Amino acid sequence: MKVLVLGGGGREHALCWALSRSESVGDVGEVLCAPGNAGIASVATLCDADPTDVALIRELAVRESVDLVVAGGEAPLVAGIADTLAVAGVPVFGPTKGAARIESSKTFAKEVMTAAGVPTGAYWSGGDPASAREALERFTPPYVVKADGLAAGKGVRICADLAEAHAAIDDALVAGRFAAAGETLVIEEFLDGPELSVFAICSGSSHAVIGAARDYKRALDGDRGPNTGGMGSYTPVPEFSGELRTHIDEAIFTPTLAELADRGLPFRGVLYAGLVLTADGPRVMEFNARFGDPEAQALLPCRPGDLAAVLAAAAAGEELAMAPDPELACVTVVLASGGYPDAYETGVRITGLDEAAAVPGAVVFHAGTRLEGRHLVTSGGRVLAVSGVGPTVADARAVAYAAAELIDFDGLHRRSDIALA
Repeated sequence: MKVLVLGGGGREHALCWALSRSESVGDVGEVLCAPGNAGIASVATLCDADPTDVALIRELAVRESVDLVVAGGEAPLVAGIADTLAVAGVPVFGPTKGAARIESSKTFAKEVMTAAGVPTGAYWSGGDPASAREALERFTPPYVVKADGLAAGKGVRICADLAEAHAAIDDALVAGRFAAAGETLVIEEFLDGPELSVFAICSGSSHAVIGAARDYKRALDGDRGPNTGGMGSYTPVPEFSGELRTHIDEAIFTPTLAELADRGLPFRGVLYAGLVLTADGPRVMEFNARFGDPEAQALLPCRPGDLAAVLAAAAAGEELAMAPDPELACVTVVLASGGYPDAYETGVRITGLDEAAAVPGAVVFHAGTRLEGRHLVTSGGRVLAVSGVGPTVADARAVAYAAAELIDFDGLHRRSDIALA
């Protein structure tokens, strides 16, 4: 197989790494990545193409006789890459633009969940500032105020009191802070409990839950500091037992996918349920239409098998036969630029990568790196994700941190408590 992965972050590096090891790709196949990054270049052929330029990607896929396109992030999906490539007869692992609204519109996601009877928090949606302020009276603090559309991870505010919630409403609906993404707001019930990210591979006609991971969003140890795109993750998660797994599949994934199909939007790709394990059971906080980042860097290294064949079967709408759950654990630690998620310096030289990669059980995924001459330098906020694989979470954690200790660059910041709680 020849596979084209769209994107250039840590998630895409993990996908390219796993696909390059797939039997269906083998020695005669090839993994391409558009645009990729310095680390991805070691396992895939880089293509200088914007993954959201659907016409350019279509031309690339046809010219290269690609057997499968895998959309890494949400941007190509929202741009309609699956719809465009379907016309060209190129299989895509990723939902259509309409089905991807499960992520790109929080209002749409809530409507689908409500219609399907999926457990989630109460909500209000609208675009009028006065109505939004009035709607706050239906909720109790803390207040959750979200931009309806995609806002680069900055569209969610957890507000301690009414004054802060009113300010969040004004930011979006009056000041236009999030542009079109914030023209509609969703105000929803705050869900209290530990969070869990659960992933299912979907073919439109069937699906298979492939595992769960726990993500660490806050920048600092002890879940302090500002929210980030993710500072680490681990799998398996103790709470994700056989009974809970079955309940999540039957009460969340099955009815959601059925509702999408009933609306003429059969979902092919990864459906990612962001759950809160409340005292009343799991509730959906959000859905995403792709692998998480850095969850993919934890899930994929400990899941052996032919990933390319599985994703191709899903793209073709076939019944899915997944391999049994792995008997391995993986812990992923993100190495970030100093100052992230706020202002940070780039172009900082990175050392110790070869030594880290040589640690048994360790894999280093690149998120924000580039080559500057013969040297690898930082080019983003999240720079690297170091994954450690072992028989238990404790073993995997020891591997991840042992490898991470060997990598250095000025300003490097990482959490020291990933997978401790």
